[in-house]
Amino acid sequence: MGKLLCDSATVADTFDPKSAPPLPSPPQLEAVDLVDQAVTAICSTAWDEVLGLEDQQRRHLQRLHAKGVLWKHPQDDCTEDSSSPRSVVFRLSHGGEVSSDGNCLFTASQKAMKAVSEIDAKELRRRTVKRFLEDFGSATVEETDVINDAIRHMYAPDLRNGWGIHVVQEVKLLAKKEDRLGLDSAIDELVNLGMQRELAAESIYKERCLCVNDGPSWAKYMSISGCSDDEYDIINLQYTEEGLLSVDENRQGHAAAFGDDIAIECLATEFQREIYVVQAHGSDAMVDEENCVFFLPHRPRSRICELPFFLFMKGTGWCGAGADHYEPLIAHPCSFVSSEKVAMVL
Repeated sequence: MGKLLCDSATVADTFDPKSAPPLPSPPQLEAVDLVDQAVTAICSTAWDEVLGLEDQQRRHLQRLHAKGVLWKHPQDDCTEDSSSPRSVVFRLSHGGEVSSDGNCLFTASQKAMKAVSEIDAKELRRRTVKRFLEDFGSATVEETDVINDAIRHMYAPDLRNGWGIHVVQEVKLLAKKEDRLGLDSAIDELVNLGMQRELAAESIYKERCLCVNDGPSWAKYMSISGCSDDEYDIINLQYTEEGLLSVDENRQGHAAAFGDDIAIECLATEFQREIYVVQAHGSDAMVDEENCVFFLPHRPRSRICELPFFLFMKGTGWCGAGADHYEPLIAHPCSFVSSEKVAMVL
């Protein structure tokens, strides 16, 4: 699960890579005419079998699969070896359902990156956090300020603003598992004094728990996979413009940190490849069929040394529909034929 609330380009640009490895040539791929080639599905699902899609979404995705999308290396102008092929056409198939347990960014990424199939979702989460801490630790003061602002915007929003955009806003807090008994005791004391239970919980959690509002706290938050060996539990406070709406105390400790734009960019940097989030919106998003699918690129903060991979979000509306669950896309590479024959140029 994830949020697309911050400008990924802004976050990515805050890091200045100190060095870059030499840029290798992409894999040599067999020349294939996509228009005449029969559709194959290896470890993937045909779009007419994917549940939860409207007709216009399905038709557009089937067209993308049949004709392919052309990826051009964004650093073409930076490479001296202009003779190396820099363009690849991909046909995109659905990679199957993944559990909506909060780990779906990493589960879907593991399925989409077939070359790292031996790495499980939990290890991908660990490497994402490790990459973030390494880059954050070497950032300038100005860079860390930008990153901290983006994190606050997502997880500790200013509840005096933003109501023209959001109906409900959330504040994320982290409670140490070893402190839960003490927190419950403090809440009960306030309840015994006559305070409403939810207001008592809000007061104690805000006073004693860690707010996710900067790089170090984001790293602690993003490390949470909903397992018993997590150091923290996630506490979620929901607000409307009128005040506190609900308190999710996550007493079983099963909530995992949803992947966000920052996490995707860390994954992209770790594996030195672009990650495209493909969003398919339905008719109530007031977009026509030709514009119902969007490709949102996340570039690594280093040279791109591998082919990209793709993640999928499906929804029936523009805002909040499908934007909290990632699914894998399987990219079938073919050599470039002509830009006129492909469905889209990335």
